[in-house]
Amino acid sequence: MTTYAYVRVSSGGLDCDPQKLAIYDYCERNKLSIDEWKEITISSRKTIKQQLIEELLNEVQKGDLLIVAELSRLGRSVGQVISIVNEIVEKKVDFIAIKENIKITSENGNKMDIAAKTMVMMFSLFAKIERDLISQRTKEGLAAAKKKGKQLGRPPGGSILEGKENFIRTELGYKVSVSAIARKLEVDRMTVKRFIKSKKLRPWGKRPE
Repeated sequence: MTTYAYVRVSSGGLDCDPQKLAIYDYCERNKLSIDEWKEITISSRKTIKQQLIEELLNEVQKGDLLIVAELSRLGRSVGQVISIVNEIVEKKVDFIAIKENIKITSENGNKMDIAAKTMVMMFSLFAKIERDLISQRTKEGLAAAKKKGKQLGRPPGGSILEGKENFIRTELGYKVSVSAIARKLEVDRMTVKRFIKSKKLRPWGKRPE
């Protein structure tokens, strides 16, 4: 028997650590160990295949165990989650969704009864509602900021490093590397390099070549 753990976050979201911690904690309490992790960071709007779940479903065998931190990580829609859980059940794979306290094992013949189906539908629906509410709050916040005249994002055609010229010149004067400057400014190295080139920045006292 192989025990799999599947974790996924949407692009631009948090990393997988919260899901991993939930799974580690569950396994420790129930004396289980994970044999293989399947993790991916991708947009939840992508297809099942692009979410790596199809590869996982092809890999798991009868008697294996699949653990997820929560049902919403399996898919975006209620129908998608139900379909995936059904396939897991049909392959006689044990399944655990920690947050929802759903456990489908060989002890109950790997059958998802009406109660289990209802739970999957309800929790998936709640997860979708929660995502929609978060999205709506974000849009309302941006609209309110725009209405107050607050500039959102970087200036058109500008750089996120605008106004950092003096800092960069000083750092260059101390012979600090571009990579180190990028780390201090929390940006990519190439962003700093392009900014230096576009502004023709040199250490204080040196003329542009």
